[in-house]
Amino acid sequence: MACIRETTVDIEDLRTFVEVADAGGVSPAARRLGVAKSVVSRRLGRIEAELGVQLLARTTRGAALTEAGATFRDHAARACAEIDAAREAILPSGDLRGRLRIAAPLSFGPTHFASVLAEMARRHPQLHVHTAYSDRFVDLVAEGFDCAIRVGYLQDSTLVARCVGPLYGKLVASPDYLDAHGAPEVPGDIAMHEALMQGTEAWQFMDGDEVITVHPRGRFKADNGTALIAAAVAGLGIAWLPDGLTRDYVASGALVPVMTRYPPPPAGIYVIRPPGQHPSLKVRALTELLIECFEQAPHLAEVGG
Repeated sequence: MACIRETTVDIEDLRTFVEVADAGGVSPAARRLGVAKSVVSRRLGRIEAELGVQLLARTTRGAALTEAGATFRDHAARACAEIDAAREAILPSGDLRGRLRIAAPLSFGPTHFASVLAEMARRHPQLHVHTAYSDRFVDLVAEGFDCAIRVGYLQDSTLVARCVGPLYGKLVASPDYLDAHGAPEVPGDIAMHEALMQGTEAWQFMDGDEVITVHPRGRFKADNGTALIAAAVAGLGIAWLPDGLTRDYVASGALVPVMTRYPPPPAGIYVIRPPGQHPSLKVRALTELLIECFEQAPHLAEVGG
C-alpha cells in the first residue's frame, strides 16, 4: 500500500504561491506582497518541498504553473479566502487586519482619495493599506487587487460596483480654440471638432430626459485627465472633463464651458470589487468610509463638483 504523506503548509506560503501564480513571476508577486524576492523564493521552495511536487516552472520571463500547480492554485486560493473569512468572523467589531490592496485613479487619487485612505489606516492600526495610482483600468483579479476606486461611467463587466458619490463634468475648450473653430451648439456638431479623449469612448449629453450619444474623433489622446487639461489649454480641441479638474481653469478664463444647454448625464465615483457573494470586511469598511467622507465633506468629491 502506498504511503500517504501528511503535509503542513503555512498559510503565508499559500498566499505567496497564489500571488506568484496570479502575477506570473516572483518579482511582481514580491512587489504586491511588499517583501523581498528572496522571501518569496524561500516560501515557494518551502511549499514545494512540503508537497513533494513542482508547482511552478521558472522561466526567463517569470514563472508558469505546472499541471499540478494549476490544480493546487485554485484550492489554495479558496483556502486563503476561507481563512480570511474566518478571521473576519471572530475579529472584534471594527478591528481590521491584514492587507487591503486598492487601485485608484492617478488623476484624482492623490488629491481626492488619499486623505480618505489615510483615515482608513488611522482607524485600523493593524491594517496594511497598499494603494496603486494609475489611470489605466487594472485587472483586479489578475493583478491581485481587493478593490478599485473608479470615476465616470461604468463599462459592462462581471465586477461588482457600489456608488459612493456623484461625478459631474462638462465640455471645455480654450478661448483660442473657440476663436479659431467656433463652439459646438448641439451634440451633432461634435463631429466637426477635434476631441481630446482617453481612448475611443462615447460622449453622452442630456436633451431634457433624452440621452444623446456621440462618438467624437480626435488626434490627441491620453489616459490621464491632467494631460487632457494641458491639451485643452493649449488649444488642441474640446475635452469632456470632471468639474473638479477644470474648476480653477474655468475660473481663470483659461478654459471656457461649451454646449452648456446639453449637459452630460451625472456619472459616479465607485468602489469596484471582484465578483463574489459578499464583499470582504475590509472592502466594506472602505466603501462605508468613502460614503461617510463624501457626505460630511462634499468638497472631497469635487471630482463631481
